[in-house]
Amino acid sequence: MPTAADAAVGIFDSGVGGLSVLRHVHAALLREQLLYFADSGYAPYGDRTEEEIVARSLAIASFFIERRVKALVVACNTATAAAIQAIRERWPQLVVVGIEPGLKPAAQQTRSGVVGVLATRSTLASKRFALLQQQMENQYKVRYLPQACVGLVDLIEKGELYSPATVGLLERYLAPLLEQQADTLVLGCTHYPFVREAIESVCRRLATSMPAIVDTGDAVTRQLVRLLEADGLLADAPQGSLAGYTTASQSTLEQAFATLLRLRPEVHALGQG
Repeated sequence: MPTAADAAVGIFDSGVGGLSVLRHVHAALLREQLLYFADSGYAPYGDRTEEEIVARSLAIASFFIERRVKALVVACNTATAAAIQAIRERWPQLVVVGIEPGLKPAAQQTRSGVVGVLATRSTLASKRFALLQQQMENQYKVRYLPQACVGLVDLIEKGELYSPATVGLLERYLAPLLEQQADTLVLGCTHYPFVREAIESVCRRLATSMPAIVDTGDAVTRQLVRLLEADGLLADAPQGSLAGYTTASQSTLEQAFATLLRLRPEVHALGQG
């Protein structure tokens, strides 16, 4: 395992959703070599079994290890819930940062005591999520309303951030949460920040007041910086770099970088395997 400060930082997601986390990491760590892996050929993870998600996550982590990374960001709620423990067990010396669904900051913000959680089916069905939900409910006396957003990741992967189909799904998923007086919404999937404007638009139409929205990308970046700093692994290069990898279409990931982040890094298509 490399421990040199000039090694890279790997970031992966089932698709383009993790770009919402990369956005924060790229802004905070301008001197780092960043490698982003979009596993779009196997997306969405939310429709796969836990065993499949663990297998894909370990395969991607191995890909990054071969490319000499010093840290790995699991920029996917579903993969964090299913596989982060397996990754840490396989590579105990590697700095590994995952995504938590944002239940704690939401509990600290809510005034009504009711929090809506938008996530994939796999995240909501995971033991990790169930344990965290129980801990937070006991500690903060809040009520969580888990809402599986089936189909939403697929539309975001296609770039449909404001399409009628996307707005229709958001209306269907948000309405019951707002009717039950949820005043805080957790974006429990890294894809969802890219439809935040559409979520806010729907909430303005369906709710009497705008709910607070919790996005955990910034918290993940702070944790990554803290761990790299603690291990003396922050890069001191004059300038960082960024490269992308995908198991689907090279042009699709290039377009996502350009549209969502206004970046044009070199992108490599790996194919499925």
